[in-house]
Amino acid sequence: MNSLPLIGFGSVRHARSRPRTHRFAYRGFFLRLPVRALTQQTPWGLRWLAHNRAAPFSVRDADHGDGGNPLAWIERVLREGGVHDADGAIWLHTMPRVLGYVFNPVSFWLCHRADGALRAVVCEVNNTFSERHCYLLAHADGRALAWGGELQASKAFHVSPFCEVKGHYRFRFMLSDAKDAQRFIARIDYFDSDSAATPLLATSVEGRLEPATDRALMRAFLGYPLFTIGVVARIHWHALRLWFKRVPFFSKPAPPALHVTPSLPDPR
Repeated sequence: MNSLPLIGFGSVRHARSRPRTHRFAYRGFFLRLPVRALTQQTPWGLRWLAHNRAAPFSVRDADHGDGGNPLAWIERVLREGGVHDADGAIWLHTMPRVLGYVFNPVSFWLCHRADGALRAVVCEVNNTFSERHCYLLAHADGRALAWGGELQASKAFHVSPFCEVKGHYRFRFMLSDAKDAQRFIARIDYFDSDSAATPLLATSVEGRLEPATDRALMRAFLGYPLFTIGVVARIHWHALRLWFKRVPFFSKPAPPALHVTPSLPDPR
């Protein structure tokens, strides 16, 4: 039997510390999809979630990676990045299309070894210029990633006109057991210089995981019917507010030649 996808109900948070403070938080949901099941034509047998076809929620191969076979793409990224033992489950943490539309600022590919240990995370970032870039987070010595541990990568991709392409990110991924479910948390802190004591931006996404049954998907649809459209609307609304606050504006540079940025050496 194919692994069922999971759905997480939780929140997204964003806090800017300088040169003007700016914060927001909103409720929402995300999916965690078993990538190996995406090689099959009908991976889950759900009415509310489809793969490469129309449904209230849908996931399309074109929305991720190189637009082709998602498993072949992620395995190639891992192999080219020196990760050869992520032969266990691979989960894609992302937002689905809702009534045919989606914009994912960031998706996470959680890649495990056969023994269940988390071996690598690929952070797939999209900007509003239809550009995409990935950060491969893995230990070069082959160690598994520790939940809650810190990983770093140099910033190489333009996301916001209110941030320059310099400095680095610090990532933390946490998975905790609640009474009857697991709770996933991803934190991304952006430091605009290596000497900065505090992050310029602190962002997080978290949610309580449960099986993505038709009933749970219907609950998400009724609770957040315009969720994916709202993501883009919020991006432009908060950009306007930053402009009114006179936060410096930076022109978009050319995208990086490399499409995958490896993690920095362990911050130890």
